[in-house]
Amino acid sequence: MQHAPDQKPDIDLVLRALSDATRRSILEHLVKSEEATVTELTAEAGVTQGAVSQHLKTLKQAGLVLERPDGRKVHYRAQTAGLEPLYDWMAEYGVFWRDRFASLRKLLKEIDP
Repeated sequence: MQHAPDQKPDIDLVLRALSDATRRSILEHLVKSEEATVTELTAEAGVTQGAVSQHLKTLKQAGLVLERPDGRKVHYRAQTAGLEPLYDWMAEYGVFWRDRFASLRKLLKEIDP
């Protein structure tokens, strides 16, 4: 399931893409570097080139990676805007955590005024 370029990816696609340690590692490498080829990512990932290509396909479908063809090579870069669905989903729980921390702060003041 691929999304249109102007549409945010589904939170399920983002979570599924990030659920794999190798994909997270590839994404982290791309965030730290401007771009990388499959060959460069394969050397870093410790898995086969075919596996890296499959991981990149999943990351691309989730909106987390963009590709730039350059002759026979394809350069990949992180698309951090692809994390927006995850950020939006987590922001909904911000109220929960603010309330918990406020309660903890109050309890700590009661214990040690």
